[in-house]
Amino acid sequence: MLKYLIEKEFKQIRRNSFLPRLILFMPCLTMLVLPWAASMEVRNINLAVVDNDRSAYSGRLTEKASASAYFNLVDVASSYEEAMKGVESGQTDIILEIPEKFERRLTTEGAAQVLIAANAVNGTKGGLGSSYLTAIVNDFSADLRNETAAQSRISAAPAVRITPQYKFNPHLNYQVYMVPALMVMLLTIVCGFMPALNIVSEKEIGTIEQINVSPVGKFQFILAKLIPYWVIGFVVLSISFVLAWLVYGLVPAGNLLTIYAGMALYVLTVSGLGLLVSNTSDTMQQAMFVMFFFMIVLILMSGLFTPISSMPGWAQKITLFNPLRYFIQIMRMVYLKGSGFADLLTQFSALAVFTVTINLWAVLSYRKNR
Repeated sequence: MLKYLIEKEFKQIRRNSFLPRLILFMPCLTMLVLPWAASMEVRNINLAVVDNDRSAYSGRLTEKASASAYFNLVDVASSYEEAMKGVESGQTDIILEIPEKFERRLTTEGAAQVLIAANAVNGTKGGLGSSYLTAIVNDFSADLRNETAAQSRISAAPAVRITPQYKFNPHLNYQVYMVPALMVMLLTIVCGFMPALNIVSEKEIGTIEQINVSPVGKFQFILAKLIPYWVIGFVVLSISFVLAWLVYGLVPAGNLLTIYAGMALYVLTVSGLGLLVSNTSDTMQQAMFVMFFFMIVLILMSGLFTPISSMPGWAQKITLFNPLRYFIQIMRMVYLKGSGFADLLTQFSALAVFTVTINLWAVLSYRKNR
């Protein structure tokens, strides 16, 4: 009986002209577009410079700031008030004001001050932009000290030199961090929304009544609904692996079987959640809105974009009940660190608990009216 139910589900998916295209098109769109757009790296910051000194040193500092890949020099204003008009209109993000006698103070006193004013409406952009510009000014100051020491033939003061090593992502490429997590988001959408619309669509067209009068048990019925999306999850993830390799040159540092094992549990969990929503919904609109609500919460509270450690304490506790969190950890640890099953025992255990609990709930919530 189970064999024929599964065959029915695959035939329904194949007969739907939209779903097969979605299964192939959505991984391509997600993997080719989102890794470039979903980046927390702040670039193209509009910079305005107020040069009150107009000296050789102030010109060098302006050129150094404008040459950075993070800044676009959009204005060289004559006064701070004029530069602020650009900030108020949204054309300028950050202001660098160089005071009068800047070069004289550097050469005679060995120190000078500059003003950095950042538009903090977007706090992340303002904070990072200010940090970038501060680093540029500090680098400019170090260059001047080295030049002065060389000209005076005096050995430079002792300094501590730092040699940073970036483990697991040596080039600080944000795509390496985001691509594995975007694969999880893709599985969540495809294998969560489609089951959520499955049973409720049969309710609307009336075919569910044929199941209700048949000897099919609840467990068989839910299992027959889960297995096709489980297979679809393997297909979607495999396509994502190939695209990540071809487009970004990313391959897992660990074993692919570890990822597939985590995916097997995760897809059953999110598909079971979709079936649970479908069981308790009367219309497709209701199922879509409820599932959309769950998706937003799951994605935002998963650590996909914002590190969980940066969240408030109460929010971190809520994420313990989010299965998306655990599979993202599996993907990132296997892809970047090469972690094995023993290193991910906590994540696999949590996903196993979610799988059993949610699917048991889906079985019990299905009401078979004779």
